[in-house]
Amino acid sequence: MYVNIVPGCIACGVCETLCPNVFTVYDSAEANNDAVPGYEAECREAASACPVSVIKIEE
Repeated sequence: MYVNIVPGCIACGVCETLCPNVFTVYDSAEANNDAVPGYEAECREAASACPVSVIKIEE
């Protein structure tokens, strides 16, 4: 699984709240793809919860 953040993030912090091991929010969200293994479900949840749908999951 690869997590991509496309332009348009509003830095709301939902992804970081749901999965702080993978997501970090500064001016916009960043994903640490090295940390994804073991947190796939949380990444999918974060993508689903993103209010602007900028988290894209590539299987």
